[in-house]
Amino acid sequence: MLIDTSGWFSIFDSAQHDHALAIELYDDSRIKVTHSYVIVEFVALSEARKKLRSDMLTFLDKILREAEIEIVWIDEPTTLEAIDLLRKRLDKGWSLCDAVSFVLMRQLGITEALTTDHHFEQAGFIKLLES
Repeated sequence: MLIDTSGWFSIFDSAQHDHALAIELYDDSRIKVTHSYVIVEFVALSEARKKLRSDMLTFLDKILREAEIEIVWIDEPTTLEAIDLLRKRLDKGWSLCDAVSFVLMRQLGITEALTTDHHFEQAGFIKLLES
């Protein structure tokens, strides 16, 4: 599964209504993929939600060191492909991070995302967490 920003935040923040489910789905998944744009969004979301920076950075360190997690560091070609996807879907409110996720999921043959974001369903993927 691809782990999106909201998926990481649900794991990180025990006050989230889907915290236990997010951890269960994470633990049960054989494939765990995320990418550098998601990491950027996770940091921004944590700060916007007034989480302690030290707690967020400790959690981020665990993500970066976890051998089970494949972190894709986004390059220029992937970014340009995602921008092209946004151009083709002007009717959607997808972010660039969303589009990068969709491009990667298609490339890697991943159908499920640990996310609350309904945009993944719009793009034809399975959203594992409720909004």
